Amino acid sequence: MRYWWRRSLAAQFVGFMLLALLVSQAVVFLLSWDEREKALKSAMKSEFFSRTASITRLMESIPVALRQEALLATETTYSRFWLSPEAPKSALAWSDRAARELARPLANLIHFPQQWGLDPPTVEVPSDMDVFRPAHASQGWTIPSGPIWDLPHDALFVSFGHANGLGLAVRLNDGVWLNSAHYKLMQNTWQEPLIMLAIAAAILSVIGIITAKRIARPLRQLTVSAEALGRGETVPSLPEEGPDDIRQMAEAFNRMQDRLHRFVEDRIRMLAAIGHDLRTPLTSLRLRAEFVDDPELQKRMTETIDEIQVMTEAMVAFARGEATAEATRNVDLTALVESVCEDLAELGQKVEYLEGSSYTYRCRPDGLRRAIRNLVENAVRYGGGARVSVSRLPSSLDIIIEDHGPGIPPALREAVFSPFFRLEKSRSRETGGVGLGMSIARAIVRHHGGDIELADNHPGLKAIMRLPPTQQENHGSDKTHAVHWTL
Repeated sequence: MRYWWRRSLAAQFVGFMLLALLVSQAVVFLLSWDEREKALKSAMKSEFFSRTASITRLMESIPVALRQEALLATETTYSRFWLSPEAPKSALAWSDRAARELARPLANLIHFPQQWGLDPPTVEVPSDMDVFRPAHASQGWTIPSGPIWDLPHDALFVSFGHANGLGLAVRLNDGVWLNSAHYKLMQNTWQEPLIMLAIAAAILSVIGIITAKRIARPLRQLTVSAEALGRGETVPSLPEEGPDDIRQMAEAFNRMQDRLHRFVEDRIRMLAAIGHDLRTPLTSLRLRAEFVDDPELQKRMTETIDEIQVMTEAMVAFARGEATAEATRNVDLTALVESVCEDLAELGQKVEYLEGSSYTYRCRPDGLRRAIRNLVENAVRYGGGARVSVSRLPSSLDIIIEDHGPGIPPALREAVFSPFFRLEKSRSRETGGVGLGMSIARAIVRHHGGDIELADNHPGLKAIMRLPPTQQENHGSDKTHAVHWTL
């Protein structure tokens, strides 16, 4: 749950919406619950007095012999009626009689079970008879008045059963007392509010998920485009649509991408122009060197001119970043590394490849091939040989090039990635290149989102090309074991 809360915008959005709903419903419920209970009891009391008044008029309009049958016919599941020759003396004694009356089956449905095979309905009476006592120990009969009791008949009222029961004794015109008892337990049920809360929560959750996904979709698209742009890939412009905030974000990203492309293009054109313009003075210097009489001086001048020309062309090629213009696609990285090692071994270089698992990787293969070749050639040139392997770590996919040469001092390991830096100071083409191999290799790897690290190999040097993977699939066995990694 914590994972989804931290990783999912929809989970957080829905969570906060449900929390707001729960808090608001709880506040409203607490404020309205007491009023709801009072309203229900007031409605019950009003209905009770109205029904008793109607039965009182009925009792006085029918013959005395029919009164008992009429009372039985008017009883309900929660109401009982009976006649008594004299006024009730004690509210406690009357409530005991009311409890017995409410506990008996409905007499007007005495034949109901015989016809339908069902038991006659009865009111659910608590086993503890004390609940039928008057609501307060000191409370006795009270005289109803006002709009709730509009008949001229004498009447006595009492509440019992913790105010869930109502009792009324009415004196008829002939002196007989009509007794009316009503008891219905007011269930403080949470079922209805919980059902309503669940329905509201479900509706809000669906709306929240749809809204969060609508918000997150352009954010995910922006993340993918920004990651691809950071690796030097050509990214299509984001659609500039939706709400103002989303649209302005897409517009800002598209403007940034255009500016970066213009900057890179201007940089390439400028360096290409510099390289082109340098060819003319270099050619002039080469022609002038031909007129130098001293052969030794002429040779040195020609070598210097050649070195300047090679460095200029290498600088232009490096700045153009040819690897970044290559299309990104899925390749078998293990096969790519193995092919580089085999090509160099066929040229007579001492290169050993250690076989391992197969990894499918999304990259620019020609650029990555060039970076691997540069590192392996450096290991062969300065370390006498190279041993190459591919391994997978939880956070990276590593291509490891090891040698047993003199290594590089820790203080200079960062400097070797600087353009034109060489540990060998003679600047001879016979003992090394122009000092761009490591720079080009690191630039290519960083365009893929990774980096190159140098470490001791005891003896020698270990160059680790770390590529950031995203694991997609796993398959079985060692040589046939394939884990798909994409940038």
